[in-house]
Amino acid sequence: MAFRMHPMFTGLALMVSLAAEAQLHRHIVSFRDKRATTLSLSQPSAFLTAKALDRRRRSNIAIDSTDLPVCQAYLDTLASIRNVRVLNASRWLNQAAIQTTDAVALARIRALPFVRSLEAIAPVAPVGPADPDPAVLDELELTREARSRGTLATGGYYNYGNSLGQVRIHEGDFLHDLGFRGEGMTIAVLDAGFQGYLSNRAFDSLRRAGRILGTWDFVAGDASVDEDNAHGANCLSILAANLPGVMVGTAPAASYWLFRTEDVASEYPVEEHFWAVGAERADSLGADMISSSLGYTDFDQAAFDHSYAQLDGNTTMVTRAADMAARKGMIVCNSAGNSGTSAWKYLGAPADGDSVLAVGAVDVNGSVAPFSSYGPSADGQVKPDVASVGLRTSLVAPGGQAAQGNGTSYSNPNIAGLLACLWQAFPEFGNMDLIDALRRSASRFANPDDRVGHGIPNLRKAYDDLLRRRQVRLAQAILKDDFIKAFPSPFDQRLNIYYRSPASGGRPVFELVDGAGRTVLRHQATAAPGTLLMLDFPGVEVLPKGLWMLRYADGERAGVIRLMK
Repeated sequence: MAFRMHPMFTGLALMVSLAAEAQLHRHIVSFRDKRATTLSLSQPSAFLTAKALDRRRRSNIAIDSTDLPVCQAYLDTLASIRNVRVLNASRWLNQAAIQTTDAVALARIRALPFVRSLEAIAPVAPVGPADPDPAVLDELELTREARSRGTLATGGYYNYGNSLGQVRIHEGDFLHDLGFRGEGMTIAVLDAGFQGYLSNRAFDSLRRAGRILGTWDFVAGDASVDEDNAHGANCLSILAANLPGVMVGTAPAASYWLFRTEDVASEYPVEEHFWAVGAERADSLGADMISSSLGYTDFDQAAFDHSYAQLDGNTTMVTRAADMAARKGMIVCNSAGNSGTSAWKYLGAPADGDSVLAVGAVDVNGSVAPFSSYGPSADGQVKPDVASVGLRTSLVAPGGQAAQGNGTSYSNPNIAGLLACLWQAFPEFGNMDLIDALRRSASRFANPDDRVGHGIPNLRKAYDDLLRRRQVRLAQAILKDDFIKAFPSPFDQRLNIYYRSPASGGRPVFELVDGAGRTVLRHQATAAPGTLLMLDFPGVEVLPKGLWMLRYADGERAGVIRLMK
C-alpha cells in the first residue's frame, strides 16, 4: 500500500525459495496467447461497454488483442483441475490468479501447452476482515466541524467548511463556480475497502442520485465493500463528500465505482494483480479516471520486494497495468507514497509509470509534507508529477465525523477530483492533454524537483491553457489548408483574423481599406516561424457599414480579402 512505511529495499530478484513457496498457495498463471478465444476484435461490444468504446473512439484508440479477455477455455481447463480455484484473470497481462495447496495440480498446470509460467505469489487469504495495523495506515484524527458561513469556509458556489483550504490552494473553486463539479464524469476508486459508505452522511447525495454505480471486492470475490477497511471511504470523502459548511469534496457531482483491490491483512504481489484486474474492470465499464491511493515496494516476504531499479515505469506488474489503463484513454492518478522519512525514501509502484499522474503531499500553505516520497523514478522521470494537500487533509470519517488525515493517499484524491472537473470542461481533449495542462499550471513547472515534481497545480491556469488550445484547434479547423481567414462577414463589433506565419516568421501587417482605397486601420503583429496567430482586429466597431478590404503582407505573401460590414 502507498500508506505503508517502506524499509530499504533488499535488491533481491522476484523469486522465493522452495521452502517459502510451499507456504504460498496463491499463484499467477501466465498464458502464451489468446488463440482459443471465441471473441472477435470486430465485435468489441461483446466485452466492452458502450462507454468504453466511446472513450476509445474519442481518443482514436484502436481495439487490439489486449482488449480481449483471457481465453475462457484456458480458465475452464484450470478450474477443472482438482483442488484448483480460479480467483480472477487479467486481460492486459494475460494471466490468472489461482489458489491451490495441491502440488500435483501445480505440476499439471505447468505442463499445459498454453501456460507460459506459474509463479507462487501469496499465501491463502485470511477468512473474514482483518483489523488493520495502525502503524501502516495514514494518520487520522477527528476534528471540529467548520460551520462558519463567512469567508473562512465559503468559496463561491459551495460552502466548503473544513475543505476550503485544500480546494482553494489549487483555485479549484474557480472550476466549481463555473459549473464544473464532476457531472458526467466517472471515477473508479481502487483501495482497501469503503467501510460505512452505505450509511455515511457525507455520501447521502451520492447515494440518492444513484452515482455509486457499483462495487466489487477483488480480494474476497464478492460485491460487498462496506464492511472492509475505512481507507477507501476516507479517500472517497475527499472526492465526493457533500456536507455544506462541514466539507465538500473536489468532484462532488461525479459518479463512482468502488473497487477493493488491497488486502491490509498482508502484503503480497497478488495485490498488484488485483489492482490490474480492477483497472481493467474500470476500463471495460467506461470509467474516465482511476483514483488509486495504493502503492507497492516491500512485501511480507522480502524476496518479493521491488528494488529501486525496478521502479523504471516498465517493470512491476501494477505499473504495467497502470500504463495500459492510460493507453486505453483513462487518467490514472496515484499517490506517490509516504516513505520520505524512512530509509527507503522513494515512491512506489505504480506511481513510477510514465503515463501515471503521481501525487506528492504538501500542507495548505504549500510546505512539503516530510513523509511524502521522493522521486525521481529509476529511469529519471520527474516524480512525483505534482503535489496536493496531504498533511492535515480534511475528510469525513466512516461514522460521518469531520476528520483530518495525513498521507499522499489523501493528496491524490484531492487533485484527482479537480482533474475530473477540468476534463468535464474540456471533454474533447485526451487524458494526456489534461495531465500536460495540469503539470504546466503547477508552481514549479519550469524547475521541477524530487519532492513536489512540477509543484502545486493551479486549475484556473490549466483551464486558461486548455481554453487557448481549444481556440487553436478551432482556428486550425477553420484554416484547413489556407494560411489566412478573416470572419465574420459581414462583421460588426469584432473582426477575427486567423493567420499561419511562414517558415521565416516575421512581422505581418494587416490593413483595413475602405471602398475608396484609403487605409483606415492598420495593425502589425509579431509571429514566430510557422505559428498560428488569432487576432481580434482593434477598432473595427467604429467603422461605417459598407464594403471593406483586408490587405495583408508578411514579406513573403501579400493579398486582399473582401469583407462587408
